[in-house]
Amino acid sequence: MTALIRYQAALLLRSQRWLAPALLYVAFLGVGVRSGQPVLDSLGYAAAGLLPVTAWLVQVCATQEPPAARTVVAAAVGGQPRAHLAALLAASGCAGLLGAAATAVVLLISEPASTDHTVEVPLPSAGLAGLLAAACCVLLGATAGALCTRPLLHRRGWSVAATVLAALLALVTSGSPAKYAVTGLVTGSHTGTVHVPVLPLLGAVAVATAAAWIACRLTAMRG
Repeated sequence: MTALIRYQAALLLRSQRWLAPALLYVAFLGVGVRSGQPVLDSLGYAAAGLLPVTAWLVQVCATQEPPAARTVVAAAVGGQPRAHLAALLAASGCAGLLGAAATAVVLLISEPASTDHTVEVPLPSAGLAGLLAAACCVLLGATAGALCTRPLLHRRGWSVAATVLAALLALVTSGSPAKYAVTGLVTGSHTGTVHVPVLPLLGAVAVATAAAWIACRLTAMRG
């Protein structure tokens, strides 16, 4: 599986189709993250932007091979579900690296203080909370991407529209692990309290695992 993930990641990098979502995320951070801003607010903003970017990367990875190439890879690795899972993991891993880099930048340039700049915020705890919130958003973004592209949706127009809607709902719907994690950072910034989103992360892992299982099972039937 490791070699298969490396293969999918190499295809993604060489295709340069990752540039659009990556540049979109950089622009998103450039608009909303400034030096000296409260660290928890900036971490929440950076994490939220990862969700649609991850969904986009998953769509790119899941559809980057021509059908003939997918068939050959599936035959070589023991079935289409295994090959499809590698594509999902490669895209999620790339998004995770992007989120980790953004979190590091936010910690470096942000002020470790509450929104009103009166309460000091410990950077190690804030960094952990930011990373876990980013992981929640990556996992929910991967869920949206996996359920809104091949093999469930083959038409690109419907796939893009469904992905945008799913990503939006994952960020605003009550009970969503991503919304809970991001909201915890933003509301905690008002009092300088760091809420480490452990339970949302566990929920995001469960949701993403279920979505990957469904997508991979359907890949064997629908291609």
